[in-house]
Amino acid sequence: MQPDDKAKELGVSFEPLTPGYLNLCVRSGNQLITSGHVSDLKGVLGKGVTVEQGYEAAKDCAKKILRSVINTHGTLNGLRVLKVLGCVYSAGEFTDQHLVINGCSDLLHEIFGKTGDGYHARSALGFAALPTGAAVEVEAIFEIKG
Repeated sequence: MQPDDKAKELGVSFEPLTPGYLNLCVRSGNQLITSGHVSDLKGVLGKGVTVEQGYEAAKDCAKKILRSVINTHGTLNGLRVLKVLGCVYSAGEFTDQHLVINGCSDLLHEIFGKTGDGYHARSALGFAALPTGAAVEVEAIFEIKG
């Protein structure tokens, strides 16, 4: 199954986006670089927001990123995920950022393959605050193969 087909099956929107203040995805050479995409979920991990809720928020960010990539490039087919940066709005003692950002990585693995084009480098970091109070923000870099 091609990435486009798998993404549609998993609920990724292919609807056009209205351009905003910043470019959500820009092409540079054979790379697609996304802006940070924030979750709809607001709140602080470790202070009212659970790891499970954060995981779903990171998955939400991944779906938004893929929509931006599709709007810029037209397809997910022929792409390789290179890098993911996950930012988690975290209480001071919270140390499970990596488990939260797994929500994004797991979706990318499902769509692009865990041992193939979806096998990516990643950072998962805790922050004292994120824009709009979002629980999670994620950005990514993709390679256009061939």
